[in-house]
Amino acid sequence: MSEELDVDRVAGALMISVGLLRRRLRQVRVDGELTLPETAALSRLDRGGSTTSADLARQEQISPQSMGTTLSGLEARGLVQRQPDQHDGRRILLSLTETGRQVVHEKRTARAEQIAKALSTGFTKAELHQLLAVAPLIERLAEKL
Repeated sequence: MSEELDVDRVAGALMISVGLLRRRLRQVRVDGELTLPETAALSRLDRGGSTTSADLARQEQISPQSMGTTLSGLEARGLVQRQPDQHDGRRILLSLTETGRQVVHEKRTARAEQIAKALSTGFTKAELHQLLAVAPLIERLAEKL
């Protein structure tokens, strides 16, 4: 490529493509649909294991009060549980229940099936390899925001 890539051009292209992907995924409802904050909290607990409400709020860049409200709703539905920290009894750790873990995996599976169906129609093997290679970069970008 003869022209140099500038970060503004890459940022604009990513905003458009990721935004369109998110909108299209949201258009098809999945049974037991969770809100975005609920999905984020459950996904963090699934990937990172037990943590505090304050840590989750910091990671998701929302207020502790908002995270508390989200977690209370998830706890009432039996998706998360609270237990004292074994190393510091003053801290309360949150973790997924088995039901919560199942919900996270079902949601991922449903969305992954949606994407897989779209990928199976009209994408070459080379394009699939490119998408697979860029996925970790997009995740790393999201973590830096």
